[in-house]
Amino acid sequence: MRRIFLQLPLTGLLVAFWLAGCGGYSNPGSVNGTGAPYIIAQPVNQTVTAGQTATFSVTAAGTAPLAYQWQKNGADISGATGASYTIPVTTTSDSGEQFRVVVSNSGGSVTSMPATLTVSAGQVASTVDVITYHYDNMRSGQNLNETVLTPLNVNSTMFGKKGEFMVDGKVDAQPLYLSQVTIGGQKKNVLYVATEHGSVYAFDADSINGTTSAFLWKTSTLGAGEITSDNRGCGQVSPEIGITATPVIDRSRNAIYVVAMSKTAGGTYFQRLHALDLSTGAELFAGPKAITAAYPGTGDNSSGGNVVFDPKQYKERPGLLQTNGTIYTTWSSHCDIRPYTSWVMAFSADTLAQTSVLNLVPNGSDGGIWMSGTAPAADATGNIFLLEGNGTFETTLNAQGFPSNADCGNCFVKISTGTGLKLVDYFTPHNTVAESSADLDLGSGGAILLPDVQDAGGVTKHLSVGAGKDAIIYVADRDNMGKFNANTDQIYQEISGQLGGQVFSMPAYFNGTVYFGAVGDALKAFPVTAAKVALTPSSQSTHNFGYPGTTPSVSANGATNGIVWAIENSGAILFAFDATDLTKALYDSNQAANSRDHFSGNKFITPMVANGKVYVGTPNSVAVFGLLP
Repeated sequence: MRRIFLQLPLTGLLVAFWLAGCGGYSNPGSVNGTGAPYIIAQPVNQTVTAGQTATFSVTAAGTAPLAYQWQKNGADISGATGASYTIPVTTTSDSGEQFRVVVSNSGGSVTSMPATLTVSAGQVASTVDVITYHYDNMRSGQNLNETVLTPLNVNSTMFGKKGEFMVDGKVDAQPLYLSQVTIGGQKKNVLYVATEHGSVYAFDADSINGTTSAFLWKTSTLGAGEITSDNRGCGQVSPEIGITATPVIDRSRNAIYVVAMSKTAGGTYFQRLHALDLSTGAELFAGPKAITAAYPGTGDNSSGGNVVFDPKQYKERPGLLQTNGTIYTTWSSHCDIRPYTSWVMAFSADTLAQTSVLNLVPNGSDGGIWMSGTAPAADATGNIFLLEGNGTFETTLNAQGFPSNADCGNCFVKISTGTGLKLVDYFTPHNTVAESSADLDLGSGGAILLPDVQDAGGVTKHLSVGAGKDAIIYVADRDNMGKFNANTDQIYQEISGQLGGQVFSMPAYFNGTVYFGAVGDALKAFPVTAAKVALTPSSQSTHNFGYPGTTPSVSANGATNGIVWAIENSGAILFAFDATDLTKALYDSNQAANSRDHFSGNKFITPMVANGKVYVGTPNSVAVFGLLP
């Protein structure tokens, strides 16, 4: 560096310029008249916590226009051509990297001094909890607290697979997420994962970096000398059945509730309800408790005037529901292998004691509740809504409009919980018996509850939306579901011809729009206006989803930055779409070169988004997607 003193005619003042060969504060244009760029303010060092971003800026002058090219460790960064550059979410491995910028114009170029990035270990600030299937008891499928992922940064350049948490079996249950759980004296963001091998894991959600088997704790739900159940001759959940249903978390009780299936070497089968400590995985409330049940009836597997629950004939496929201090379970069959009927059970969240039982087909057969592994919904007063599978339905009704023999198979049901479980309303189509005979059951899909909406006359409506194998969108008025009429369907709204295949999924809701993903069909958006679902979609994806279709999930920051996430099971692809226009595919996991974002597919998987990451269950892991370094 050399110092040059120039006597300029500036009212007799002596002006000194410092000229540097590279990166110093310089004003070559004022010396030689070229107008070359010079730097007024250099980029400064940045220190951040892992998981945060960092922004480097420069202030430069010279003859316009100025061009900028940022470099990391001396190499150009693609697309970093502004006066500021923000790096993606950081990890501790980024610490020590250096960033500088080359500023150029027609008169020349100047390179800034390098600025150093320091990344300290620590937890990502988060207040997000995902404690149940599809985010809430309405099963809306929307996380409105996502501040990291946006339509601008979810693309194959900035977003991709960060790694996988490895586990010991299939992940058929949706992972759950809690912020700032105290484990070992430290606050951590925790991902909870249940497997078909009967295990529950707690992972440090911020520790993902490649493939890892490291966990905070792991608990097996198997009893002494037990193994997981075999598939019971049914390929729906195979080769083993352990934990199939999505658990539910209660932070106030410090518990995650799980239903697990197991058997002894001698062939005795068990279904048990567990409550595990969120910090340690230890059993709580004197658990686990074996699940047994009986209900008045003469249907399948009845004895002495009661239909009896046989644990080997069932699996807990739909996710668990908790409301008003009670855990609710709903039970599927293994394929259509009889004997089975339609069970709903309630358990105390404090003691795990069974508090109520309802059988919806007590004097007939079938009627399993599975909904493709989604979950029953509940309103604010605790009423439960779900779709049943094909089963016995008596078309002769009593004075209250219910089946004369209390068998309500293939029904869209409303169950009250205030004084025990009770069927209080239902809908079934006029051709319900024919549909059940043809295996065109309603219960292949799940139903969501819409937020309160007003009709054209200003009347507030409470609606629920679902679909099944007959590919009809059913919109039920939760205050008057319609029951059964042999001549015509008495439901609030029925939309035919808009879904291109059967439904083995649950819709999602965001910003006045319902999103459906049927088999062999595009993901479709149906706006809700004046308490009516649109008769045709407002937009749809260009990609068609193979069997079993797709259950979408939505991330957004309030009403902005909406992204619809969907999984293609055939070929295992994660998609992200602009929620305002599904023709705009923001990202899919096949876009990056060299199979960077590939993962193994698994049936009926719903992507879960929390705190800047997307979690996807696979046959032996949870794949984690997020912003790339």
